[in-house]
Amino acid sequence: MEKAANNIKWMEKTVLEEKTTATTNTVSGNTGNDEVLRVNNLVKYFPIKSSFFKRTIGNVKAVDGVTFSIKRRQTMGLVGESGCGKSTCGRTILRLQEKTSGDVWFDGQDVFALSKEELRKLRPRMQMVFQDPYSSLSPRLPVGEIIGEAAREHHIVDSENYDDYISRVMEVCGLPSYYKERYPHEFSGGQRQRICIARSLALAPDFVVCDEPVSALDVSIQAQIINLLKQLQQEFGLTYLFISHDLSVVEHISDTVGVMYLGNMVEYAETEKIFANPLNPYTKALFSAIPVPDPDVKLNRIILKGSIPSPANPPSGCKFHTRCDHCMEMCKYAVPEWKEVEEGHFCACHLYNGDEENARANETVKEAKRTATVTVDTEVM
Repeated sequence: MEKAANNIKWMEKTVLEEKTTATTNTVSGNTGNDEVLRVNNLVKYFPIKSSFFKRTIGNVKAVDGVTFSIKRRQTMGLVGESGCGKSTCGRTILRLQEKTSGDVWFDGQDVFALSKEELRKLRPRMQMVFQDPYSSLSPRLPVGEIIGEAAREHHIVDSENYDDYISRVMEVCGLPSYYKERYPHEFSGGQRQRICIARSLALAPDFVVCDEPVSALDVSIQAQIINLLKQLQQEFGLTYLFISHDLSVVEHISDTVGVMYLGNMVEYAETEKIFANPLNPYTKALFSAIPVPDPDVKLNRIILKGSIPSPANPPSGCKFHTRCDHCMEMCKYAVPEWKEVEEGHFCACHLYNGDEENARANETVKEAKRTATVTVDTEVM
């Protein structure tokens, strides 16, 4: 324990000294001292090409207007069914793929407005832990090189202290330094995920996207990795976007939670609020599936009808209306507005419309029906 404590103190002194803490404040993008990330109406579409002429005949709407923010030293959980756009959202935020539209502000800087050189300087501060520890590590490199390659490239540490630096980073992540000469195939899934975390930590990041980092691991190993992430956050002031479909894990590690459905954010609030009082019907159905380790507790499971629509051809209006028991006429035509239902608790659902929202939704319904009638009359003629 004493050795581990010394390692953490060493990391605080050496790694954190490398961080760039200056915030660039602009009129349109100032995130404030308490926010490290702000995402505003982020959209990412993937074009569908025809098989012969390679023309764009449609789009897969993977992320379709997502808005949220994350405060420093906090963890935001991003949950939803498989295919809802969680991982695409995380990768787009880090600019691992280009956006279609929207804004991403990291510490006051517009990520997508940066030049290649500016983005390269920012890269060490924004890192990612990938979902699959088996395919995200190069089988040709020893562990020491995997962890230290990017740190050396970005000049995080000089050549004289390089070897000792990598050893310290590994020990902080629960990896003995003599593992440096071994290769990924010699390790278990939990150890490989520790290597992935150490690779990110070696760059002294401020913000880390954790893309389902424990989904491929056994339950006992999951607990170890989650506790490691929480310890590193406490010691080094990290901010996490924790992407997962395991709601029990999200509830344990997150300060705030966002719920996605078919590319849209449908609800966002502090963890305690959203688990105690979910508002959106989709969120209620999702949370009702959380297993309770008590045989005497009867679960009030909400079974959703149908299957998830195609993101290439989503339903009009509210995308969830085809599976919702509370579906109204306006849900089929009008997109629900993103609004703050209670302090700090945001939701997109017509059930919580005020008079103004209802008026706009009803007007959209009338316009849609008018357009449909004109189209039918034209086809008949």
